[in-house]
Amino acid sequence: MDTLDFGQVANSYARSREDIPISLMESLLFRNIYFDGKKVADLGAGTGALTRKIAMRKADVVGIEPSPELIKHAMAFNHTKNFTIPYLPATAEQTGLADSEFDIVTVMRAWHWFDRAKAIKEIKRILKPNGKLIVVDSGFLTEHELVQQSLAVVSKYAAGGLRPAGSKADANQRINGFPVEWFVEWQQSGFDLTDFYKLNYTVRFTKQEWVHRIRSISWLAAMEENVREQAMKELLDTLPDQEPYDVPHECNVCILRYK
Repeated sequence: MDTLDFGQVANSYARSREDIPISLMESLLFRNIYFDGKKVADLGAGTGALTRKIAMRKADVVGIEPSPELIKHAMAFNHTKNFTIPYLPATAEQTGLADSEFDIVTVMRAWHWFDRAKAIKEIKRILKPNGKLIVVDSGFLTEHELVQQSLAVVSKYAAGGLRPAGSKADANQRINGFPVEWFVEWQQSGFDLTDFYKLNYTVRFTKQEWVHRIRSISWLAAMEENVREQAMKELLDTLPDQEPYDVPHECNVCILRYK
């Protein structure tokens, strides 16, 4: 599977990935997912956007993230936003966490980067019996005119064109953006699907914020720095000056219970 150095886009990632909808946490509460007092491991935590939302709900949460650059940004958010969340430099496949200790494992915008078989085995090891795995993905809708215009510019600089990130690139069929084989793998590994749903929301960007959002997408992490900067300059020159940009997004949530 592809591996990318997210340190190449860490600054833009930190600035643009705080776009988790308020309705996500509300939707989990509506489905009787309570974080208060629970032990939670957030795998592929990135800069801690989801980790912080979980901590705000009084969970004992730890972030697992292999990128030292992203951990640096997560710790900076700890300082500026008065959190004390621990972030461990580890992977979803080898977390270093204790056996059968966690009530909930969360993954946001990262499952497609994991070695899924190894990650599932590790999650089963650290979860308590009847523990929950919550896999979330979100992003802008590509049908929007601004998005299509932006991707058309960026695609000229991407060797081989733009393609879905990680293992999504190999999927022939998807349900709400999730490859069908993921559901088969979860079921065969002892996870029951208890809910799967979609949230629609809109994120408002200034022109500069939108350029940083595009710069943070995983497709660009593999670009040479000079090529990426050329692409961002053309994008900045091409985009309309009328602000703000209201861009429709979609958040897909899968809740699973470990039998």
